[in-house]
Amino acid sequence: MSTKLTALLHLVDPTLPIGGFNHSGGLETFVQQRIVNSRADLQEYVAVQLRQNWAHNDGAYVSLAYDAAAHGDLAALLKLDAKISANKAPREIREAAAKLGVRLLKIFARYENAPVLQDFQTAVTAKEAYGFYPLVFGLIAALGAHPKDETLTAFYYNAAVGAVTNGVKLIPLSQMDGQDILFELRLPIANAVADSLVPDENRLGAASIASDIRAMQHERLYTRLYMS
Repeated sequence: MSTKLTALLHLVDPTLPIGGFNHSGGLETFVQQRIVNSRADLQEYVAVQLRQNWAHNDGAYVSLAYDAAAHGDLAALLKLDAKISANKAPREIREAAAKLGVRLLKIFARYENAPVLQDFQTAVTAKEAYGFYPLVFGLIAALGAHPKDETLTAFYYNAAVGAVTNGVKLIPLSQMDGQDILFELRLPIANAVADSLVPDENRLGAASIASDIRAMQHERLYTRLYMS
C-alpha cells in the first residue's frame, strides 16, 4: 500500500523535471487584466476551472486514457490524442500539454514494460501522436493499478496547487492565503472527480471561452513570467 501511494505521489510531484512550473495556463493574463486580483478572485478562478474546464477537458481525458490503458487499447489512446489536439485552441496551451506529456513519458516509460505504453511512446516518437500530458498521466496511473478515483483526485489536486502557486506569485498574495484557498478547494476537487469518473462524452472538450481568450492573449503580453 505504501509503495503504491509513493508511486502516485511521485507522479504528481511538482518538482518533476517536466517544466510544469513554467506555465500559468492563461492565469497570468487574468491577473494582468486585474480580473483575478485578490484571494477571493483566485479561489473562484480555480473552482471555476475545476467545474467548467478541467472536469470536461484534461480531467476527462485522464479518465478516458485510464480506461483505454486498462484495456490495452492503443487505438483509443491515439483517437483521444487527436481530440485533444483539436480541442486545445490556444497554441501555447496545446504546445505546453504536448511538452509536459512527452517529458513525463520519458521519465516513467523506462520503468514500465506494458505493450500499450511502449506502443504509445513509439507512436509519439514517430510523430503519429503528440503525447499530451493528460493521456500520459492516465496511462501511467492505470498501468500502476492506482484506483481511478485516487488518480483523478491526485491530478486535480496537482492542477489546483499549480494554479494557486502561480496566483500567489502573480497577484501577489501571502503563502497563508494560498493554503487557505487549498482548504476551500477540497470539495470542488471532489466534485470534479465525481463528474469525470465516467465523462459525459457530449461535453468532452467543452470550451471555457474566457480561459481560451486569455490564453491566446498571453502570447502578446508586454511582460510575462510564464510560458503560457
